Amino acid sequence: MGQVTALALMLALALAGCSTAAGSFCSVSSPARLSAAAVDQLTDAQARALLAHNRKGEKLCGWHP
Repeated sequence: MGQVTALALMLALALAGCSTAAGSFCSVSSPARLSAAAVDQLTDAQARALLAHNRKGEKLCGWHP
């Protein structure tokens, strides 16, 4: 569960803004792709955060997760 929590924290930080000192959201982020085992261990809040992250990338960056 530690990796999933760390991933959720990183995604929450990425969702905090579209631009950082290092570059835009699109240049510093990528779609979240999890294994089936990791998905099974997600809380509802973590699943919502991952979905929001991927939807933001679809809208801003043209991702196709």
